[in-house]
Amino acid sequence: MRPTRLEKPAATRSNLKTIASLLPYLWEFKVRVVLALCLLILAKIANVSVPLVLKEIVDALDQTRAELVLPVFLLLCYGVLRLCSTLFGELRDAIFAKVTQRAIRRVANKVFTHLHSLSLRFHLERQTGGVSRDIERGTRGISFLLNFMLFNILPTLLEIGLVLAILISKYDIWFAIIIASTLLAYIALTLIVTEWRMIFRRTMNNMDSKANTQAIDSLLNYETVKYFGNESWEARRYDEHLQSWEKAAIRNQTSLATLNAAQSAIIAVGVTLLMLLAADQVIDGHMTLGDLVLINAFMLQLYMPLHFLGFVYREIKHSLADMERMFTLLEENKEIQDKSEAQILDAKNAAIHFDHVNFSYEPNRQILFDVSFDIPAGQNIAVVGHSGSGKSTLARLLFRFYDVQSGCILINNQDIRDVTQQSLRTAMGIVPQDTVLFNDSIYYNIAYGRPEATADEVHAAAKSAHIHDFIETLPEKYETIVGERGLKLSGGEKQRVAIARTILKNPVILIFDEATSALDSNSEKRIQAELKRIAKNRTTLTIAHRLSTIVDADQILVMDQGRIIERGTHQQLLAINGQYARMWELQRQEAIHQNVQQNLTIS
Repeated sequence: MRPTRLEKPAATRSNLKTIASLLPYLWEFKVRVVLALCLLILAKIANVSVPLVLKEIVDALDQTRAELVLPVFLLLCYGVLRLCSTLFGELRDAIFAKVTQRAIRRVANKVFTHLHSLSLRFHLERQTGGVSRDIERGTRGISFLLNFMLFNILPTLLEIGLVLAILISKYDIWFAIIIASTLLAYIALTLIVTEWRMIFRRTMNNMDSKANTQAIDSLLNYETVKYFGNESWEARRYDEHLQSWEKAAIRNQTSLATLNAAQSAIIAVGVTLLMLLAADQVIDGHMTLGDLVLINAFMLQLYMPLHFLGFVYREIKHSLADMERMFTLLEENKEIQDKSEAQILDAKNAAIHFDHVNFSYEPNRQILFDVSFDIPAGQNIAVVGHSGSGKSTLARLLFRFYDVQSGCILINNQDIRDVTQQSLRTAMGIVPQDTVLFNDSIYYNIAYGRPEATADEVHAAAKSAHIHDFIETLPEKYETIVGERGLKLSGGEKQRVAIARTILKNPVILIFDEATSALDSNSEKRIQAELKRIAKNRTTLTIAHRLSTIVDADQILVMDQGRIIERGTHQQLLAINGQYARMWELQRQEAIHQNVQQNLTIS
């Protein structure tokens, strides 16, 4: 399978660049961030003060030094400091919650909006399941990164600094040396092994995205899978990705167990050396029992966040790996962009002019060759031709899903590349050949043409598309859910919903791309009359396969291999006796044959 753009290695994006991408979202709430950091510092000062007060309590209770007196003030201070270390931390989390959740919301929405701004070329190549999973993991990674990098790594480093400063100022330098050596060994081991383990995480992410892509693609094409009886084939393909994911996950877990064991060994050695040194100095009389408790409390107090620091660092690296792919989507360049000086399209009495248009999807495969024609305001121009002749490409270019390689497309003498895409597409409505609906209600899908429309306007559009009566027969009527891509409706029903949606939009320019291709003959005649009514006084481009639907067009263009080979009215083209006349005769013979078959069946 040909790789898509999304499969390029995400590791090429630096971690610093990923972190820097989040800074604007933090700066939006700078007061909250500063306040949260102040609470963080207060919480750590309270936490470090607890062992100091505990030392004083132990020394005060040491009967070998003085008569036993209950140190009430010290005990109260001990309790208050314990409370403050927790309370300040909880307040910090509450204040910072809005910053985290707003950042997640803004980034997710920015990625979503950016994906919609990318060209049709990107979306034809994308893997929907993989993109969905990348965004899901990336937003989850933002939450972890912001919370744990700011509130675990920074406070742990602050606490380590405070502890070392206290030990250096009050005790033998060897205590600080042992703790510093233990911490450096622990951090070095964590950094080195975690970097080595990241390859397993990236492999897991890649395989997870591929498996999800394949699963969603398979489920979306459920009927095709059933038609060909390929359930086991799909399951095997899915399992191949899961096998690769399983291998990477096993390596990830076993390497994690090895890392945890090595980290525990380093801490155990450090604690043992500290206690041996402290016990020796207590026996020699250089330290009190309170000092011994203080040193032990400091080490245990550092051990938990330090052990957690290893976990946090690993998870931050994982989060950065998760976020890499999501932020890579934001770096995907927009192929079609508005110019800085783009104008609003003046679509009133729209006249369209294709001027010597050449276009190709790929450099070595040209689709349109020197195409020129006019659609005068209020007229209907039809385009016919064999499959692959370039008919539907005209509609894509008119909507500016792509830009032409040479020539131009003008609407009221405005080059569509010089106007905003929003104003261009607002002026146009299309009934496509392949109608895809949202997995929502029929009402939602019709109202999508103009979301602010009233219920009466939606119902009127449905009546114009001859689908209102059908909807009223359904148990849930307009609230009926149409299913994924509208699969609960027949092809003709989906087509009517698409027609109703376009009628509701009430555009100045209409495009019918095989608009009645999914309808039976009787329905087609009724819908065709309605389409003629709504197209009246509107500039219309009709792309047709059935020539009987466009005999009343103001002009008909016949395309073949990307070129216009004939043009004229229906009668003029029949008189030429060329390609159009042959197509007309062929379809007429097919219609006669079908009528004969129907009569035989009835008799």
